[in-house]
Amino acid sequence: MSKTIIFIHGMFQNPKSWEKWVLYFTHRGYTCIAPAWPLHEGTPTQLRNSTPPGLGDLNLQTIVDKMEAIVLEQPERPIVIGHSVGGLIVQLLAAKNLVEVGVAIDSVAPNAMLAFDWGFMKNSALIANPFKGNEPFFTDLESFHSSFCNTMSMAETRLAFEDTATHDSRNILRDCMGEHGKIDLDLPHVPLLFIGGVDDQIIPASLNEKNRGAYTDETSITDFKSFVGRGHFICGQRGWEEVAEYIAQWLPHHFEVATFTQEQGSKIQSANE
Repeated sequence: MSKTIIFIHGMFQNPKSWEKWVLYFTHRGYTCIAPAWPLHEGTPTQLRNSTPPGLGDLNLQTIVDKMEAIVLEQPERPIVIGHSVGGLIVQLLAAKNLVEVGVAIDSVAPNAMLAFDWGFMKNSALIANPFKGNEPFFTDLESFHSSFCNTMSMAETRLAFEDTATHDSRNILRDCMGEHGKIDLDLPHVPLLFIGGVDDQIIPASLNEKNRGAYTDETSITDFKSFVGRGHFICGQRGWEEVAEYIAQWLPHHFEVATFTQEQGSKIQSANE
């Protein structure tokens, strides 16, 4: 039986953003699943032109519950790869010992962890703005270029926007910074790989490294790799294959890691009861 990879997208994206990755890892013998968050089904163009009713009310826990249900449907613990908020969801699932290996790319960090970086502060404030209530955040080409695709030309950004961009709920990011985004980082955990884009204007690479460094269990694997010239659209911009190949080379060395003992798994289970 082949290993299963579940790809979890982040805000302002849907499964369309993982199409090339699904093909890439399928060709390497993996069974690949890229589910949509609630209210993110369909094509990005449809979702931009006709905002799903209730999108502004969507919260993090509703998304986590759906992703957890999909993970639990698998015959064995899957590999989970997530981008941005999807990266935080990877961490949340790993904290429950539900996955075999986790890869968090440009991940929103747990426990209200911040970066004192202008791009991070600006974009977080724009999205989470409390004065906007439950009004969805309507992404546009200009904001997509300055935040997601700042390392790309406007022509490249336009193609990426038309192909992948969606609107989203402000409540998701707000929840990431609250109770639903908390993790006990002192517990043992399955192998985790953190990926950061050096030029990311939303989640700076320094926050990914800080996120990785916050895990304290010395018997557990927490690796970090940064990529120069990459923004938040790291999974779709030119050179995405280099990132995917690094992950593909890293994964086989961390299946069923001997140091992750049954005793460690029991500690996680007890902590979550």
